[in-house]
Amino acid sequence: MDIILASTSPYRQQLLARLRLPFRCVAPGTDETRLAGEAPAAMARRLALAKAHSVAATHPHALVIGSDQVAAIDDTPMGKPGDHRTARAQLGASSGREVYFHTAVAIACHARQLERFHVELFIAHFRRLEDRAIENYLRLEQPYDCAGSFKCEGLGIALFQRLEGRDPTSLEGLPLIALTSLLAGAGIDVLGIN
Repeated sequence: MDIILASTSPYRQQLLARLRLPFRCVAPGTDETRLAGEAPAAMARRLALAKAHSVAATHPHALVIGSDQVAAIDDTPMGKPGDHRTARAQLGASSGREVYFHTAVAIACHARQLERFHVELFIAHFRRLEDRAIENYLRLEQPYDCAGSFKCEGLGIALFQRLEGRDPTSLEGLPLIALTSLLAGAGIDVLGIN
């Protein structure tokens, strides 16, 4: 089956490659603007489904994977910072706090009238971060394209007191445990034992 990742994110591509399935990437072109009053988990779910369906509309026989992550403090979403100043503010706000990561994954195949999704919650408990530590981290890793302003698979791991959740890949942007289950439900066993 033709598998398409509805994303141009190199992080999601690296994660999906772990499953050793052949896939290709197509940009979904989805508007990621938050709807008024939209809760972080609902936003992640909506965007993951929108990305999957956007690509499935032009590739109806493919199985399309969409994903989205929304980081939030007290139900207030934090997007990708895009620049140093915003990243510094996000990490300052996260210092000593719990940041909730809602990572949604969806699959869609229009020819099979298939749609499934899952939202994974992961909680990052941040250490108290001094301004100098934040500046040093940002200078070294420059995570300006990452929700929450860190890369947990890199030096960002030093920012945390502890991590809480069942699937660490959800914190990286694509919950592979949930995706493996969704794929199995669509007839794709990543271990090839069916």
